[in-house]
Amino acid sequence: MASQGSRTSSSRRRPARSLPVLGSPDRESDWPGVRLHVVTGKGGTGKTTAAAALALALASGGRRTLLAEVEGRQSIARLFDVPPLPYEETKVAVAPGGGELYGLAVDPKAALLDYLEMFYRLGRAGRMLEKIGAVDFATTIAPGVRDVLLTGKVYEAVRRRETVRDGGVEVERPVYDAVVMDAPPTGRITRFLNVNEEVVGLAKVGPIRNQANSIMTLMRSGLTAVHLVSVLEEMPVQETADAVAELEAIGLPVGGVFVNMVREPFLPPDALEAATLGTLDRAEVLAGLASAGLGRRSRATGNDTSHAALAAALLEEAAGHGERVVMEHTERGELLSLGRPTYELPALAGGIDLGALYQLAGRLGEQGAA
Repeated sequence: MASQGSRTSSSRRRPARSLPVLGSPDRESDWPGVRLHVVTGKGGTGKTTAAAALALALASGGRRTLLAEVEGRQSIARLFDVPPLPYEETKVAVAPGGGELYGLAVDPKAALLDYLEMFYRLGRAGRMLEKIGAVDFATTIAPGVRDVLLTGKVYEAVRRRETVRDGGVEVERPVYDAVVMDAPPTGRITRFLNVNEEVVGLAKVGPIRNQANSIMTLMRSGLTAVHLVSVLEEMPVQETADAVAELEAIGLPVGGVFVNMVREPFLPPDALEAATLGTLDRAEVLAGLASAGLGRRSRATGNDTSHAALAAALLEEAAGHGERVVMEHTERGELLSLGRPTYELPALAGGIDLGALYQLAGRLGEQGAA
């Protein structure tokens, strides 16, 4: 197992792959000074997909990015079609322009053992604590400590530096140009990130309190942005607005709003308005069906697929589509009213695979998210 500061690429893994991104090299990022991108969102909004696409976009152009998950779901491995990630930083993709994307699944128990070794030099004694169940106790019974450990591992990756030669001169630079954290959902993101408040009752002084203070300094600085993922539906939009207010109330820097799974209207504007009002020309629809040779009664089932039945079904479908577009327009307005940079990601008919991630990363780059 790699140590806290390691970065590895296992020979057991499939070769990291790169696909072209339709990016805009001339578009400047909206977040030039940010090195920690925290991504949250209501469950079901595609939070992890958005985080992965953002990480890929940030790695473009020869940069190195780390994508870290903290919920123990191995989502990164599934998205990038690699084996489950161990507790070590592992290359999962190659970005356009020679960039590198690493993945890390942060495990609270392993993070605690790292912490005990780093601050208390326990070594083998720490392993003994694991055997007797003390590690499970600390990471389960004390959720504040668990969150400090999870965020602390990401904090360490942001701060870690390496020495490289530049023009014959040794210089220090960050190991990662950017770190993206696939964070817990909006319902508990404020508590998760506000680790200083979580540990105040557990540790008034000492290394864990100092660690929490250091993490909060980073979290509240201009090096961090907390991005929110939503879809154009009432509950996710409301939860996004609530999260923005809560984050701002405790001084955490709110980043952009990522509107995921955006669908384009199927009808042109005039027809869409008529469909919503129920005034589409039924005769025109019937004529179109007849011209296409559609509509008849099935001999096998007796189902009525006549022109009239098909027209009624199509008109009903069009009305529902119109209502959905109106609702999405309203919810988009609510998100824009938050006053944050907003980025839209399309709904992809083929679902999310590696190629789709590169496509989404390109969209984010074009819009200035990376």
